[in-house]
Amino acid sequence: EQGLLVPCSKIIPDTATVAVKRLEGLCQGEKEFRAEVSTIGKIHHKNLIRLLGFCCGGSKKLLVYEYMPNGSLDQHLFGKSNLTLSWSTRYQITVGIAKGLAYLHEGCRDCIIHCDIKPQNILINESLAPKVADFGLSKLIGHDFSRVLTSMRGTLGYLAPEWLSGQAITSKADVFSYGMMLFEIISGKRNIEHGASTSSSMLIAEEIPKGGEVHRLFDPELVGDANPEELARVFKVACWCIQNHPDCRPSMREIIQILEGLKPFETPPVPRYLKLLADGQE
Repeated sequence: EQGLLVPCSKIIPDTATVAVKRLEGLCQGEKEFRAEVSTIGKIHHKNLIRLLGFCCGGSKKLLVYEYMPNGSLDQHLFGKSNLTLSWSTRYQITVGIAKGLAYLHEGCRDCIIHCDIKPQNILINESLAPKVADFGLSKLIGHDFSRVLTSMRGTLGYLAPEWLSGQAITSKADVFSYGMMLFEIISGKRNIEHGASTSSSMLIAEEIPKGGEVHRLFDPELVGDANPEELARVFKVACWCIQNHPDCRPSMREIIQILEGLKPFETPPVPRYLKLLADGQE
């Protein structure tokens, strides 16, 4: 299972630093594992972590990835990192993640659904560009979605409603998770803190589509740093992404066009998810 990945690092003979992950307790058969990892290994995109190789023998399976020196996005948003992400950097990170996901969803022979988009799975390179990681064992699904996911995957706080309702899972589940992550990139706070059912940032977000001011949600450490137009654009994209019905959410390709100012879009209705959060606090 992906939750049992154990990361480590290793210096290989040519002195290149790589990241090695050991998979334990994986039920997937060796033949299926080799076929799926072989497919992922052929994928090359600047916003996707590159799988360099793998070893498979019996119950032991190792994945070898390129090494990202700046760790994961959550360390810089919620941790005690010495690296402060400016608004400009955060904005470029949102666009880069969208481009990586758009490639997984539409640029490959099969649609690849990540199933666990969250800041912990976004790695940051030396240029502060994002790379989507931990998609090596995501599900390959035909573009006609003829294969349906039945077992729940993902992380609480980022799960699309269809995971809970038993509906067929499509790439729009990744879109929902991406939208939830956008709130965290804007606010610098977790949507759901450990041991809490909701957070102040999500309650503020519920008010904004009804006329509230977007800057109330913004990370206070970066007040005055943000481009108001970009901030409003990212917030509205986030609200579209977490619409309850998958068909109401934009595709990742549409999200890129919106973020880059190439596609006009309307103010989204208040997402049902945010309404439920607000109602729960009354």
